[in-house]
Amino acid sequence: MKIDLSDPNQPTIDAADLAGLFDLDPSQVQPLMRAGKIPSRLETGIDKDAGRFRLTFTYANKRVRLSCDSAGNVSSTVRTPVGPLDLDYDTDHR
Repeated sequence: MKIDLSDPNQPTIDAADLAGLFDLDPSQVQPLMRAGKIPSRLETGIDKDAGRFRLTFTYANKRVRLSCDSAGNVSSTVRTPVGPLDLDYDTDHR
């Protein structure tokens, strides 16, 4: 799996790849994202993690975190179940 980082402020993942991580049909991904039902977050590494990125997507009761290098090659995929309160990203790192 590879992330398109040609626009570093707006990485792109293939809908089929993201759909597979959430057990969705690829045709469902874009409408769900536009409706705000698959929120995403981009984190850029600093210091020893400079040049690395982490993308987090949440849908229903699942969170997927993809870690990738500066070329967009995914090195780690972590899927975790989440509850309704876990969907607020502002409380993730308190």
